[in-house]
Amino acid sequence: MDVAGEMLYPVMPIYLKTIGFSIVLIGVLEGLAEAAAGLSKGYFGNLSDAKGKRLPFIQIGYAFSVFSKPMMALFTFPLWIFFSRTLDRLGKGIRTGARDALLSDEATPKTKGTVFGFHRSMDTFGAVLGPIIALIYLAYRPDDYKTLFYIAFFPGLIAIAFTFFIKEKKKEQTELKLKPRLLDFIKYWQRSPALYRRLLIGLLLFTLFNSSDVFLLLKMKESGFNDATVIGIYIFYNLIYALFSYPIGILADQIGLKKIFISGLILFSMAYIGAAYAQNKLVYIGIFFLYGIYAAATEGIAKAWITNICEKKDTATAIGTYTAFQSIMTLIASSMAGLIWFYFGAQATFLLTGIVTLVVAVYVFRIKY
Repeated sequence: MDVAGEMLYPVMPIYLKTIGFSIVLIGVLEGLAEAAAGLSKGYFGNLSDAKGKRLPFIQIGYAFSVFSKPMMALFTFPLWIFFSRTLDRLGKGIRTGARDALLSDEATPKTKGTVFGFHRSMDTFGAVLGPIIALIYLAYRPDDYKTLFYIAFFPGLIAIAFTFFIKEKKKEQTELKLKPRLLDFIKYWQRSPALYRRLLIGLLLFTLFNSSDVFLLLKMKESGFNDATVIGIYIFYNLIYALFSYPIGILADQIGLKKIFISGLILFSMAYIGAAYAQNKLVYIGIFFLYGIYAAATEGIAKAWITNICEKKDTATAIGTYTAFQSIMTLIASSMAGLIWFYFGAQATFLLTGIVTLVVAVYVFRIKY
């Protein structure tokens, strides 16, 4: 599934510009799409727990994302593009909580790091293969972006086909009789374990200052590197992320999820403070190496930690609530980073993020778990 999505990630803004979208319109499109994904993650996570089912949400979510890809190439008028892009992100929102809950259902508290680490590893290998396929195709067919949207349809179909081999364990429905409303997942915050709330405060504060990876790539461009170098180092980062996620997940189960997560935050801080001053290619390679290990030590580990804290019947709701708030914070973070960069420069942007991350690391260290 990630091969299909990441194949289009590097060419999406270029394609949108070729069909007449301005930078402002691209920003509005991505903002609305991410907002749809964020709200739907909480709602459908809650609904998955209420229904006691995981697999249908995963399959429908995959289907929405898969069919949205050729739709974006079929017609190019703005409302259709907005609908197609939103459908793609809505698909992610539908499946995220249920998928992570299914992973949690198939693990034990002692194997959560391993299971979620393996998932992040496989997911991120898609983020390596997808852009490579796109780069190879565009080397032979420059500017033929539309065909890539049709090509991406096929690995997505294969992903859906694989889900029909999954045998889901039967679960009882919760006491909730009525279908949850759109924002009902927010109520989980009030009834969730105190440890969950304390952890989420730290995670969301970190997300508030963790802007899009685009800013790291823009910093490289500002340092004078060409597009091929920037894309190559981004692929290198994803490769490191993929290679280290599984072994770090295993290590987390052995020495503790909290220790690994804090280590990841410290590596992130080192990478961002380094990026504030970096100019040399070798330095950037080192920064993205640290950045890849940070991602491996935090992305899956955070979800594994959350699923160990919450009750089993609330797993999808807990993950959905976290990822919904995370999406909102990510939108704010990127806007805030852009403003700080505009008024104070790139160095201030990266230094502030690095320092705040160290504060979050201290906060998480003080959480008793």
